[in-house]
Amino acid sequence: MTMPFSQRHLDVLTETVNIGVGRAASILNDMVGSHVSLHVPQLTVHDAAGLRAYLARYSSARLASVQMPFTAPFAGVAALVFPPESASQLVYILAGEEYDPAEMDAIRKETLNEVGNIVLNGVMGSVGNMLDTRIDYAVPRYAESDLNGLIAATGAPVAAYIMAEATFEIQDHKIEGDVLLLFEVDSFDTLLKALDSLVS
Repeated sequence: MTMPFSQRHLDVLTETVNIGVGRAASILNDMVGSHVSLHVPQLTVHDAAGLRAYLARYSSARLASVQMPFTAPFAGVAALVFPPESASQLVYILAGEEYDPAEMDAIRKETLNEVGNIVLNGVMGSVGNMLDTRIDYAVPRYAESDLNGLIAATGAPVAAYIMAEATFEIQDHKIEGDVLLLFEVDSFDTLLKALDSLVS
């Protein structure tokens, strides 16, 4: 499906998302105690079928995600998605070695939810600032599922998914992994009109 998105639309959104994740990285720096680099080289726009094809490399894996529903002026869900290996390494770095293995599931959920909360709030706050509008969003929630479950969890059929494939690096710990920021945009025309006012 061809989306009515120009390269200029994507450039503006990419810059905006990078501002948001940059702010989030600054907060994560303090949490980790090492330099955190979090940046988005590109955005892509997909329908549901295109999204499945794009993320096919994760289709058999159980993904850890933090999902944050949002409303006004457009509705949808922002999700921060971790491939399994990246999730485990990130929890190890943030939680340290001093934890009870019996409590690992709870620690994993709490740690990833905290990271997701920081990143998603940074990104959505940046988008709201760009559009000069208030975006209302709910408290992020942690979930684990395969790719089909993740897409189903975002809710009703939508016009498009905007995905930012980010790079997450933690200096001194040699941690590199893909973090997927997945936006479900229910009122896609509203977003396009808002962007048109910025790129015209």
